Amino acid sequence: MAFNPLNTLFGLFSLDLGIDLGTANTLVNVRGKGIVLNEPSWVAIDKRTKRPLAIGAEAREMVGRTPGNIVAIRPLRDGVISDFEITEAMLDYFIKKAHSQMFPLLEPRPRVVVGIPSGVTEVERRAVYDACISAGAREAYPIEEPIAAAIGAGLPIMEARGSMVIDIGGGTTEVAVFSLGGVVLSKSIRVAGDELDEDIMQYVRQKYNLLIGERMAERVKINIGSAYPLPEEKIMTVRGRSVITGLPESVDISSIEIREAMASSVSLVVDLVKAALDETPPEVVADLMEQGVALAGGGALLQGLAQRLSEEVKVRVWVAPDPLTAVAIGCGTLLQNLDTLRAILQSVDRSRRRVIAPAGL
Repeated sequence: MAFNPLNTLFGLFSLDLGIDLGTANTLVNVRGKGIVLNEPSWVAIDKRTKRPLAIGAEAREMVGRTPGNIVAIRPLRDGVISDFEITEAMLDYFIKKAHSQMFPLLEPRPRVVVGIPSGVTEVERRAVYDACISAGAREAYPIEEPIAAAIGAGLPIMEARGSMVIDIGGGTTEVAVFSLGGVVLSKSIRVAGDELDEDIMQYVRQKYNLLIGERMAERVKINIGSAYPLPEEKIMTVRGRSVITGLPESVDISSIEIREAMASSVSLVVDLVKAALDETPPEVVADLMEQGVALAGGGALLQGLAQRLSEEVKVRVWVAPDPLTAVAIGCGTLLQNLDTLRAILQSVDRSRRRVIAPAGL
């Protein structure tokens, strides 16, 4: 990037930001201050002008309630940009909001480390970089989310021993193994929180002839969803619209049914972890058996998932201290040592990665 004296000047009054640009939520970590923003990755736009009308939590509240001329969308799908201009507007909003309390009168020019899925193409990686620069960043460093999640979870990825993280977000599930600051292997599938919500919506429609929205499906997943039998199974009332009568209706659904609804997607996540372990060098597997595997991302909060994975892969799986913020914390940590960041980026460029996508996705 060409030298710009204004960027240098404004940079003196800008905050370094670590951004977890997620399919479902975007988190902003300000260096030295921690997480200052955690908002849904939603934008409400005017259909005619394509102008953003609301961003973040305000836009999320509009989902399913907008008039005909307004639509609420998520500009990222499966962790990658599907609408560049809307993503740029969203990033610009979050960057300025993070700065508003400290430097309300100055145009921010921060350095940004932003998390991206490990399976993205170079074109998609460049799109994230360009969106950050267009949104006002003077420097931007796209970093793969599993690396940021591992650092945020406190894994010793720079040491001469193996570490492994499973990062389950809204659009992708990613598994990565590290040693000596490098990526030993990395795999991902486009099955994660959104797919589990879709499973619940389809199950309720097929079994109960009831149409429910994404928000209701997400509440069901959070409240009674599980990947392993619960000590005490739960029941929840689900409300929606009857396919038959078209009228409002409610049904009581058990956690056993929801576990059945999500079984196929959960099995894909388990198979992904098994496949990664199968390709991991024996010495690294020995390290993993000693220290376990970290589980991060919003999907880590699915009840019984760590227990299910531990039982299936025969390695202890533990949930990161704060799985929802692990990527953002990792991005912020990397900002404190740009030499380490550059070394990791060079290592990733040399690594060979493979993306596994299930049929139909």
